[in-house]
Amino acid sequence: MSNWEHSSSSQGNHYRGAMAEAVANVARRINSTVEEEKDSLDLSNCKLISFPDGAFKVLRSVSDKIFVITLADNEMKVISSKFFSTFNQLRELDLQGNVLTKLPDSVGEMQHLTSISLANNSFSAFPDKLTEIATLERINLEGNNITEIPLDKLSAMPALKWLNLKSNPLDSNTRSALQSPQKCDILFTSE
Repeated sequence: MSNWEHSSSSQGNHYRGAMAEAVANVARRINSTVEEEKDSLDLSNCKLISFPDGAFKVLRSVSDKIFVITLADNEMKVISSKFFSTFNQLRELDLQGNVLTKLPDSVGEMQHLTSISLANNSFSAFPDKLTEIATLERINLEGNNITEIPLDKLSAMPALKWLNLKSNPLDSNTRSALQSPQKCDILFTSE
């Protein structure tokens, strides 16, 4: 048992059991990525509140061969800059269904990322650093609390094809700006 699982009630024991199971599940998935030399890592639905620190060590030897990471449907509030510097070959990243409010600046240094899903998180501002990723083709921000977007920066992105902003409380200026033709597909919920 690790030191953050300390409670004596029967509910605590049940919680410990569930946590131990979740930890074992994460370890299993990480080990299979390493042992089978997979180019993807799926840690969706693992009750994670952050990317497990121990995973960096285990995955260090294969991190530059991992192109797709799924961390969907966890309870992550933050994702560290270490994550982006470690997995710098990522092509696709799925972070939907967490409670993220921002991304670290280091996301802007990703040189191969083509797709990021941040749907159903807690962003209230558009993560500006995404506009610095020249390879990015698809951004999914559906179901956040974003009111405005940096249209100038977005239109300057060389590869962007698709941006999903449905179910965001976009302000009237942003919505009217989106009525005019854009160079990529922008999906949004009109009032």
